[in-house]
Amino acid sequence: MARFVQIIEFQSSRPEEIEALGRPSRAEGGTPPTFRRLVATADRDRPGTYLTIVEFDSYDSAMENSSRPETSEFAARMAALCDSPPVFRNLDVLWEDAGDTATA
Repeated sequence: MARFVQIIEFQSSRPEEIEALGRPSRAEGGTPPTFRRLVATADRDRPGTYLTIVEFDSYDSAMENSSRPETSEFAARMAALCDSPPVFRNLDVLWEDAGDTATA
């Protein structure tokens, strides 16, 4: 199975509140996430624009995550804090380079 990346782009004047929404679920020790890695970013060239990059082992794993009730609840609460609807980009990973030049 090919790895999968989802990018969520959104505009918000309340990014701290959005960040706070995602943090408690990690600390509460609920169901472990299905994603491999999550990176939250701010666009330097477009103030108020943010992108969240979420890496999954596969498209199926991403869809499993999307179907969780807690994911739907988070998405609804997040959208309420956005200045416009979030844009989702669903990407199959074709290849990657970690930049590690060390040899074994």
